[in-house]
Amino acid sequence: MDLNVLKKKLRKDNPRWVILLIDIIIVFGCYVAFNFILNSFLGEFDIDLMFKKSILVLSVYLISFLFMKTYREIVRHTGLSEAIRIFKTVWLACMGLFLITLLVRSTALKDSMWAEYFRLSYAVVFSHGFFTMVMLVAARVVYRQIYELLFFTKRKSRHVLIFGASRPGLVAYAMLQDDIRSKNKVIAFVEDKPNRVGKNSRGIRILHIADIDENFVRKNDVDEVIIAVENDNPERLSRVTDHFHNLNIELKIMQPGRSLLSGGGKRQIRQLQIEDLLGRKPIKLDNPVVEKELKGRTILITGAAGSIGSELARQIAILPYRRIILLDQAESALYDVQQTIHTSNPSEACFIVGDVRDKTFMRRIFEIHSPDVVFHAAAYKHVPLMEANPYEAVWTNVYGSRVMADLSMEYGVYKFVMISTDKAVNPTNVMGASKRAAEIYVNSCNGKRDTNFIITRFGNVLGSNGSVIPLFEKQIAKGGPLTLTHPDITRFFMTIPEACQLVLEAGTMGRGGEIFVFDMGKSVKIIDLAKRMIKLKGYRYPQDIDIKIVGLRPGEKIYEELLANNEDTLKTHHPKIMIAKVCTEDSSTKRKQIDILCSLVECSDASVQYNDLEIVRQLKAVVPEFISQNSVFDQLDNKDSVVDEVNR
Repeated sequence: MDLNVLKKKLRKDNPRWVILLIDIIIVFGCYVAFNFILNSFLGEFDIDLMFKKSILVLSVYLISFLFMKTYREIVRHTGLSEAIRIFKTVWLACMGLFLITLLVRSTALKDSMWAEYFRLSYAVVFSHGFFTMVMLVAARVVYRQIYELLFFTKRKSRHVLIFGASRPGLVAYAMLQDDIRSKNKVIAFVEDKPNRVGKNSRGIRILHIADIDENFVRKNDVDEVIIAVENDNPERLSRVTDHFHNLNIELKIMQPGRSLLSGGGKRQIRQLQIEDLLGRKPIKLDNPVVEKELKGRTILITGAAGSIGSELARQIAILPYRRIILLDQAESALYDVQQTIHTSNPSEACFIVGDVRDKTFMRRIFEIHSPDVVFHAAAYKHVPLMEANPYEAVWTNVYGSRVMADLSMEYGVYKFVMISTDKAVNPTNVMGASKRAAEIYVNSCNGKRDTNFIITRFGNVLGSNGSVIPLFEKQIAKGGPLTLTHPDITRFFMTIPEACQLVLEAGTMGRGGEIFVFDMGKSVKIIDLAKRMIKLKGYRYPQDIDIKIVGLRPGEKIYEELLANNEDTLKTHHPKIMIAKVCTEDSSTKRKQIDILCSLVECSDASVQYNDLEIVRQLKAVVPEFISQNSVFDQLDNKDSVVDEVNR
């Protein structure tokens, strides 16, 4: 037969009845062979009787194959699980034949004319079963080897190291062995624990990580390292990844089993991601009280097309809400959310294009839907843009928040949860100051009506729109360089799902008047983050891609803070969530100042430069700790220039 014809036939999955027929032929062949060997040795071989008894044997095995569905497996994918299923199938058939023989021998059936056809030798039953099991597995393995030999011999074998010689490492090894489409050769297991070094696992040596150097990598032609450990200690992970990155080896990771139990996913070997190197353990929440809190309620999310708003929508949409309203002014982005979100109650999910600054429109939304819980995530967040557009920053972040807070009180909303930022702490830019002013107004509303006002404050979110990670990825794709504003700049980071889980948790535990601050671990130097991203993409720093320092942007801080100088924290029942102790003694004065600030954007029709200065001057009156940095508004920071508009 022509080799190409053979390959074509092998690539095509045979009908399942063909596999079943081959298995029956193997059973028959093994039965004939074993009977011939055993009975010839005993001098009792009766070929006619053997063929009559084989009808019973084949019938029982056929029933067993049909019951266990072994014929449905794809033969070329045979692995350990398929071998175990064959063992169970053969064992089931053996027990069936044993029980039939026992029944015939111990009852009146032993005297019937058919008895000799149904009475088998126990030795033949179990010995034949063992022989059959071996041949069934061997046939599949041979088929798989022929298939791999024909289709995968030309592929270069990838030389792999597995970091972790405990159970996760063995799971990763088994996954590599089962992957017939990728030729993987495990060179060694690698450990940083001396007690395991020098031993063998699966016949493969266990080496210390210090033994893996440039000479070892070159000598063994190592292509990649798979990190497979249950201990997700971030410092250990950073140390290990740095070691292998310095050797220019591709890194992959297998998720720990604990994370899969909570996420319901399947174990897989994937590329190492920057989220794996946050420098702290991932924050995971599974609080049933959150579901209870939102059950049967109407929930309004503003800014629902943004990074935080859309993830909040995804997490809430699977809960047993009564109605969910997702509102954003960005039509295309909201459409994308609508297409990707899966809700538990689709008929009660409303997607509304609207603006939180439009009080008349928002009043209509409250009248129609009567929300019980409001998550206010709508805001402008980009520091340089808002520094150049203070009117828009105040109009959305302050005025829009005031509209939402006032309507929530007017329509008896149960809880109002505002999403704030660490840039509101000791702000140095318009964006941060506008968010702090919004915090002050929302916090001052608590206690005036039945609505419970809650504020959540956290830092940068990995992968959010316009954040540093997507920017670096685009720059790496273009070949660099990566642009950094300052070599010492640091930021707190968390993932979008982490941030939203904490928002829901804080919103549930809040009773009104709290500003919740999230423990985000250690701040991360952005230059270190940039270097790691370069290495994760398979490049060398600075040989392949360099980092360019471009200087601080207007209003940008070198270090972010989660608490102001005069703020302290109180603990909550969750170790990652604290309550900031904020002074609220002058809330009535602050509300008047904010009203004046909002009136400036309501009737802003003079020259842009004049309005910007007046708006920022009043913003500084509301937030006296707001000291501009590297900005045109530095001129307003002279102690005589910040005018208290209330006393004019």
